[in-house]
Amino acid sequence: MKSDTNTRSAWKVYFFSAIIALAVSYGVLHFNKQEVKESTGVTVVESVPGAQALYTKDNEGNIKPLDFTETSEKVLDAVVHIKSTQTGSSNQSQGARELPDPFKEFFGDMFKGQSPHGMQSQPRVGTGSGVIINDKGYIVTNNHVIDNADEVEVTLYNNQSYKATVIGTDPTTDLALLQIKADNLKTMSLVNSDDVEVGEWVLAVGNPLGLNSTVTAGIVSAKARSIHINTDKFAVESFIQTDAAINPGNSGGALVNLDGNLVGINTAIASTTGTYTGYGFAVPSNIVTKVVEDLLKFGNVQRGMLGVTIRTMDSNLAKEKDVDFTKGVWVEQVGEDSGADLAGMESGDIILSVNGKETATSPRLQEIIAGKRPGDKVAIIVNRNGKEKELEVELHNSQGGTDFIKKEKKEVFNLLGADFENVDKDIAKKLDIDGGVQVSKLYPGKIKSETQMRAGFIITHIDGKRVKDVDDVAAILENKKGGVMLEGVYEDGTKNYYAFGLDS
Repeated sequence: MKSDTNTRSAWKVYFFSAIIALAVSYGVLHFNKQEVKESTGVTVVESVPGAQALYTKDNEGNIKPLDFTETSEKVLDAVVHIKSTQTGSSNQSQGARELPDPFKEFFGDMFKGQSPHGMQSQPRVGTGSGVIINDKGYIVTNNHVIDNADEVEVTLYNNQSYKATVIGTDPTTDLALLQIKADNLKTMSLVNSDDVEVGEWVLAVGNPLGLNSTVTAGIVSAKARSIHINTDKFAVESFIQTDAAINPGNSGGALVNLDGNLVGINTAIASTTGTYTGYGFAVPSNIVTKVVEDLLKFGNVQRGMLGVTIRTMDSNLAKEKDVDFTKGVWVEQVGEDSGADLAGMESGDIILSVNGKETATSPRLQEIIAGKRPGDKVAIIVNRNGKEKELEVELHNSQGGTDFIKKEKKEVFNLLGADFENVDKDIAKKLDIDGGVQVSKLYPGKIKSETQMRAGFIITHIDGKRVKDVDDVAAILENKKGGVMLEGVYEDGTKNYYAFGLDS
């Protein structure tokens, strides 16, 4: 009897459970009903919401779904495609240097100074990315994207293309500043990269492998990373490392936070294949800001220098130097009469901080100092023989002084695509010339695209008028229209003439 009762009770439970399950299933089907179109065997589901699988916190600590669509929409218009073209005309006089590498080994200088019959130099095209930083058309990219180019073309997200002018470059940080003449440009703001944290979400935006306007997502994997890719004598490497996919063509593109602001300029990848293997590197936005400000204000980057050689402290170094391990930067040598020397810094000091910012590695110390100019004073805490000591160091320029080293950067010089400096007195005496102006560097512009001039040429006459200094060049060419004839000499005594046209 008791068994029958239990059986009836079990059936009642099963029955009511079935009723409840049916009701729940009906409710789910009812509330998730979707309109479906069926046509020619294809089923189309309308209005499917995007799934939010991850969540994050905003700056106020509020939980919100992790969604990259709003950020992507905000930044895509401010990232451009850059095409740099090298025609080879500016280097044809170097002959064999234009031959493909396999042929150089066999022919050497056989074709130096001549163009082999029937052989025409083919334009070489490189591509990269850039970021529009203000409505005046200024664009930041990598120096290696436009280096040695004769022409630079910028294509916006809407596929409009413009010829770009190179405003200036900084090989030490691998950055370059371009400008285009365009209206209604979408721009991107820069953040304080010191506030960026390891583990923070970031997006990489650029044009990798010919795939325009590509967005990839990842996190900040590390900061103050050096990969020894920049060979410049005064190179500054303190990259933000990210696992957002970066490939060839991303160079010069944007690394942004979820607010759509610029964290860094994508610059390099660590790879044995030449494509993405999980490690990308970007120049921090603080360095970008400093370089852009200097190029616009002074015509070149004003680099403040301590005047020391350094190494990151680790256990092996501490053992080598027979000192207790201290997290910081070991001072290997102090340059004579450098800012550090005059402030009392000594070999064997361990730099702990600069202006209150911890310097745990050499790249971090480089990054902080790279944000300063000659004449700036910095407060440095060092560990000397186990005791902390504060030094006030006045930073010097590359020539050992504290003055700014300015370049004349007039608009006509941007059009020509060249940096000019007054010829050294010893060189002038050697060549028996009464002054002149030397072309110290060439960028994409009139001279590179229309002549075969090489850097180092010394201009002595323009249109028959005597040129003694940079001001003379500016005065003659500033309002010039039509043809221009440059006369001058190279340091080896070779005289030459170059002609080109200036647009009205």
